Amino acid sequence: MRLDQLTGKESNEGHRRYERVVLKLSGEALAGNKGYGIDPEVVDDLALQIRDVTVLGTEIAIVVGGGNIWRGASGWAKGMDRATADYMGMLATCINSLALQDALEQHGVDTRVQTAIEMREVAEPYIRRRAIRHLEKNRIVIFAAGTGNPYFSTDTTAALRAAEIEADIMLKGTKTSGVYDSDPVNNPEAQKYDQIPYLEILNRGLMVMDSTATSLCMDNDIPIMVFDLNVQGNIKRAIMGENIGTYVTGGTSDGE
Repeated sequence: MRLDQLTGKESNEGHRRYERVVLKLSGEALAGNKGYGIDPEVVDDLALQIRDVTVLGTEIAIVVGGGNIWRGASGWAKGMDRATADYMGMLATCINSLALQDALEQHGVDTRVQTAIEMREVAEPYIRRRAIRHLEKNRIVIFAAGTGNPYFSTDTTAALRAAEIEADIMLKGTKTSGVYDSDPVNNPEAQKYDQIPYLEILNRGLMVMDSTATSLCMDNDIPIMVFDLNVQGNIKRAIMGENIGTYVTGGTSDGE
């Protein structure tokens, strides 16, 4: 699949614009250089970038991880009950989602948080039809508490919600500029892919996201774009369809 064949509308600038997207943010992205907790300046910057995208008319749903507060894998690796550790991680995503919601609304962006674990005092329960209706009314929807089940990552949550709301693409903001054939941090010779098929990621065990999330996107033909979240303006560029990272699709990889 060529980049210009991916679902979306042509913008005035000639780039492809997606109509409905799921943006996956790691919890660590909210911590910034602190590495832990929530950095209000970083969250405010993310909110401003997202606000700038809303003027395009794109419907945006967001899934935020919780690794800046608690990583379930760290807990159960040290003997904690796996389900308990994962539920704690889900609650961490709720904290991050509320922080992002507040920052967005400080900038005049109408936002709703929906959680897979019911907590009516602070957020709506996840209801697919209601989420779609919010998006149609140009509200940003933040999906919190994962899938509501242990043993599933927030990457899988993003893939699942993308399928449920019929998103055109899943955008995954990371610390790197795309998908590489090896870890670019440890290998300066690592080669970046402009495009790669789902199956190659699964077969080669490339650490884009967990295999369940990748398989779910593959089964539902949801393209993924992996891009560097740390570059100012990249969220808008990704939604405009610019080639700033790596597209994961059902096609062939570079050079094939």
